[in-house]
Amino acid sequence: MVDIGKTALDFCLKNDEGKEVCLKDFKGKWIVLYFYPKDNTPGCTKEAEDFTEKLKEFEKLNAVVIGVSPDSVESHKKFKEKKNLKVTLLSDPEKEIIKAYDAWKLKKRFGKEYYGVVRTTYLIDPEGKVAHVWKNVRVKGHVDKVLETLKKLKEK
Repeated sequence: MVDIGKTALDFCLKNDEGKEVCLKDFKGKWIVLYFYPKDNTPGCTKEAEDFTEKLKEFEKLNAVVIGVSPDSVESHKKFKEKKNLKVTLLSDPEKEIIKAYDAWKLKKRFGKEYYGVVRTTYLIDPEGKVAHVWKNVRVKGHVDKVLETLKKLKEK
């Protein structure tokens, strides 16, 4: 579990181009690290599109936006191309990072229980410490909340 005030767990995963991307590569920047269940599903598509739409605002605040799901590099590549997404998407097929960031949970749907990714977002400060966490994220309005929180934290 990665708690507020603690150093964010470093990791390296492949992006949609198959290149390794590590969290430490972004030291000195704010990082919006969001975990989502699956490419090309309605909620996940909306979340990625919302982050893409506001990406310039995040960049003006010295922030990068990184999405992580268990989908393959190829799936991410197709998802980004199909939806014209600009955010960085990382592939965690082994779910090691997803589990380390406590986004892999028992879920219930239509009376059945199964394990899956629970939408979770971490805001990490330029020193690599967790500044804010959103759990069980509802997509509608979420990106605006993250942007608002980032602006407030930058003012401190």
